Amino acid sequence: MASIKKMFKIDMLHGSLWDKIPLFALPVAATVILEQLFLASDLAIVGHFSGADNTIAVAGIGANIPIIGLILNLFIGMALGVNVVIANAIGRKDRLTVTHTVHTAVVMALIVGVAVALLGEGIAAPLLDSLNVPDDVLPSAVLFLRIYLLGLPVIMLYDFESAIFRSVGDTRMPLKVLIVSELVNVILCLFFVAVLDLHVAGAALATVLANAVSAVILFRLLMRPQRYIQLQVKAIGIHWDCVRSVVAIGLPAGVQSGVFTLANIVIQAAINSLGTNAIAASAAAFNLEMITYDVLNSFSQACTTFVGQNYGAGQLDRCRRIFKIALVEDIIASVAAVFLVFSFGPFLLSLFSPDPAVIELGMLRLKMIFFAYVFTVLYENMSGYMRGFGISLLPAAVTTVSICGSRLFWIFAVFPQYHDFYWIMMAYPVSLAVTAVCIFVLLLWYRPAHRFGGTSQKLAYQN
Repeated sequence: MASIKKMFKIDMLHGSLWDKIPLFALPVAATVILEQLFLASDLAIVGHFSGADNTIAVAGIGANIPIIGLILNLFIGMALGVNVVIANAIGRKDRLTVTHTVHTAVVMALIVGVAVALLGEGIAAPLLDSLNVPDDVLPSAVLFLRIYLLGLPVIMLYDFESAIFRSVGDTRMPLKVLIVSELVNVILCLFFVAVLDLHVAGAALATVLANAVSAVILFRLLMRPQRYIQLQVKAIGIHWDCVRSVVAIGLPAGVQSGVFTLANIVIQAAINSLGTNAIAASAAAFNLEMITYDVLNSFSQACTTFVGQNYGAGQLDRCRRIFKIALVEDIIASVAAVFLVFSFGPFLLSLFSPDPAVIELGMLRLKMIFFAYVFTVLYENMSGYMRGFGISLLPAAVTTVSICGSRLFWIFAVFPQYHDFYWIMMAYPVSLAVTAVCIFVLLLWYRPAHRFGGTSQKLAYQN
């Protein structure tokens, strides 16, 4: 049998880290960005081929963006638990835990996906109604969401399968499969909407089928022989110790992402009170922000996975180096992002709206948020470092309270005093700075590499 080292796309336990961390991180960023573009392609196709009802159809899909974002963030956070548990077991050379976690992850993904889908089907209409979706748009929005929810089991299965591949350093395979899936989505969406005239139902159905394609392809790839993470259908089942491990790490991360979304909905409501230009400017800038954030956040995910393997192998000095290198490279990426915004921001915003007032407000938002990304880089990498040791609940709780608490306080206590776009935007750098300080204090207090020192370590909550 080939050595474990040869089976991994990226050897996290040996050699240089400066090249391996970005080689891991950038495909992760591209995968997350592409996953978010599924709805963008649906919107574009429906907007062009739905005839006289195109505005209502586009609004019907657009009304679901916050809800779908909430679900995807929850799933991606849960998948991080799979990643960390397997990476740590690999570092400890615990082949049995790797095998059990791989097979448990498949069952967990399907069960949780079905459970969330059933819950969503029951509350779809009242949930959208509570978001003040206009009456003429509500039927299309509910129809799209209910069809989309049918695909949640395969969406979560894909996310868990991707996490399995990433745990052994293979970040390119999930990206390649998702590219194929996106092409399938575009082709099916064009067929269902432009040819069969199914409007939002066709777009939702295309998305479900395309996600199923990606999940099935990764499933088949995991079944290939002589893989350290090989999946065997007859071995699929629940191992409760693995469930507890995945939930202990993944659930806090998923809930943290979900609460972020809820806090941002409150900020969006404040922006809505300032009129059309503010809404349009924020929407345009938000698209650029999310792409940048996905790139920056991918380094913290790399930090988590690399630390997970090396902590399992007892290489604590290397764990510290991983954190420092990931942080430095992420800061370089954030500086590059600020440079690009100053150089091309107005042009990129003009692609969404040529209105000078919208571009001016959009640039104000971009400048304030992009300069604050240094705080994002700090707290994300510190949190990612701790998650690699299995410490997930504490950083998630601190981050949630810091960001959400400070943003809600700002919107309800400070913004009413000024009622200006600038003062809404200040909620972002203030909350990010507060969070970075709090996570830094937590890291100094916890000192995971010192607290859990040893030769070969299980995850922190297992000690």
